[in-house]
Amino acid sequence: MGRIKLFSLEAGADLAQRVAGLLGEPLAAHEERDFTDGEHKLRPLEDVEAADVYLLQSLYTDRPGGTGGSVDDKLVRLLFFLAALRDAGAARVTAVIPYLCYARKDRRTKLHDPLSSRYLASLLEAMGCDCVVTVDVHNLAAFENAFRCRTLHLPARPLFVDFAARLLAGESRQLVVVSPDVGGVKRAEAFRADLAQRLGRDVGQAFVEKYRSGGELSGGTLVGRVEDCCALVIDDLIAGGGTTGRAAAALDRAGAARILALASHGQFAGDALEQLGRAPLELVAVTDTLPQLDADRLHVIECAPLLAEAIRRLHEGGPATELGL
Repeated sequence: MGRIKLFSLEAGADLAQRVAGLLGEPLAAHEERDFTDGEHKLRPLEDVEAADVYLLQSLYTDRPGGTGGSVDDKLVRLLFFLAALRDAGAARVTAVIPYLCYARKDRRTKLHDPLSSRYLASLLEAMGCDCVVTVDVHNLAAFENAFRCRTLHLPARPLFVDFAARLLAGESRQLVVVSPDVGGVKRAEAFRADLAQRLGRDVGQAFVEKYRSGGELSGGTLVGRVEDCCALVIDDLIAGGGTTGRAAAALDRAGAARILALASHGQFAGDALEQLGRAPLELVAVTDTLPQLDADRLHVIECAPLLAEAIRRLHEGGPATELGL
């Protein structure tokens, strides 16, 4: 490919600057102008003709008081900027979206349900996107099947294995990896296997029963033994905090000695951080795919090295797909 160009919307500039620094490339300049009627325009301020272009931006709604706007505003800006880069002659345009919006609605569970993840894929492809890179989507199979362009899914699991291995190096209690619901059992099992191999010791597994209907959570039965154990709750996303909080409460009732929560994306909508602060959790660890606030017991794991390595391998012709294993 031609020369590399890395862009970001203003709302994602902090993470993009760190990625650019690791790549040894400056973050390319662009104009992002808002009009009084709420519309906006975006354009590159550097020549991108025949370039290999990467646009990095997570898609999320800002917390109250933020200036980056809603998830839909960020999505429209991303789509329009992708199209502008294509129109400006970019040889290849890759959307690097660490947190991918609308990925949780990937199947029909009620009559006439939308398939929002597929609609999002169609929008990105319609704007001329050649490849989509993301971190830990909710449903990997649905993500891969939704797109016709190339995709690269980056598990955050290696980051959490490194974090947990350092944190638990001197832990003598039995370790147990816990999925907070049945749907996340495969994710938890992959993490359990990697952690056991890294530490060279047996690691148990458990899960918590959970049902969701109309936004209401129910269930809470724990399957597995955790008494006097160190339990690690692993998930892809903490949004309102209800799922993680219920899992922590079930583990506490069952006699777990230590309870830690690890989640790829920390959305922390509403009063989620306050709720989790009252839960029987020693700590909550998330990556910085989404901007994070300083909070007690919250640990933020940097994902910029993972994103930079993916971009480097894509630009140089691989091997990039092995990062998705």
